[in-house]
Amino acid sequence: MTRGTFVVLASGRGTNFQAIIDRVNAGYINASCTALITDNPEAYAIKRAENAGIPAEIVPYHSFPDKNRYEDALLAVLARFHPDLVVLAGYMRLLGERIVDAYLGKMINIHPSLLPAFQGLHAQRQALMYGTKIAGCTVHFVTKDMDAGPVIIQRAVPVLEDDDEESLSDRILVEEHQAFSDAIRLFFEKRLVIEGRRVRILPYT
Repeated sequence: MTRGTFVVLASGRGTNFQAIIDRVNAGYINASCTALITDNPEAYAIKRAENAGIPAEIVPYHSFPDKNRYEDALLAVLARFHPDLVVLAGYMRLLGERIVDAYLGKMINIHPSLLPAFQGLHAQRQALMYGTKIAGCTVHFVTKDMDAGPVIIQRAVPVLEDDDEESLSDRILVEEHQAFSDAIRLFFEKRLVIEGRRVRILPYT
């Protein structure tokens, strides 16, 4: 059987990217990461890709005159790798409808809240300001609406009395590392079925 492939889009440190490639190397995910694509030439994720022997493609957002031109270039890079799955791991740009439509049902994202709560930036700060007692992370399929696609996996963490944004973020990040790998594994095991807003996880056969 041909092994599936995925690419990762990341903009920063790449801790989720590292967790994913570690689990690929451990045999937990039966697929190959064929590229890292980043909009940020300074992203530390590039170094992680180099260390893992994974090609890093830099498509610097600010070198293009507008978002459409940037996404033309991004689509061209994605097409070269022809991935079965596109993984947004700390990719800090909203993708336009052309890219979302091209990979609908084949693109996933992780967000540091229990969606639909606290969409957008600084979700951990939003949770603390709201006073919620439980926070967490969500892996979801990407749609044209921000942080609104069908939910694959959610992991919860308690909000502690002495939490600040950093401590809560760190605790959520531990869950992100596992949840993201679990979702990718389920995708390549062909156990995810999208039914409207719901994602059904099929049992092992």
